[in-house]
Amino acid sequence: QVQLEESGGGLVQAGGSLRLSCTCSGRTFSNYGMGWFRQAPGKEREFVAGIASNSGSAYYGDSVNGRFTISRDNANNTVYLQMDSLKPEDTAVYYCARARIYFSPSSSNYDYWGQGTQVTVSS
Repeated sequence: QVQLEESGGGLVQAGGSLRLSCTCSGRTFSNYGMGWFRQAPGKEREFVAGIASNSGSAYYGDSVNGRFTISRDNANNTVYLQMDSLKPEDTAVYYCARARIYFSPSSSNYDYWGQGTQVTVSS
């Protein structure tokens, strides 16, 4: 059974930074693309960023492109989301997810999800 656990969320002022981490159990982490999504109250889940299994490519949602950076450490089964220049509209629960094979912006392409970590950005 694959389990994902996010950490690193919290309260930060606008303009600040946070780094989220997601640790994935299992031996085949390096075979799969990974993604980060977020969901704010009353809104649909939104794609934030995705990264290929070998870190060869990454893709970002329009609202975070240029401010967030996704990376991964396959030796430690961990994917990261560095969030800079945070805005109040970035406030949401952030989820990491493992892609069925390749990452994509569609949540239906992911089969395992973490429980989420809250990020709150104050103005």
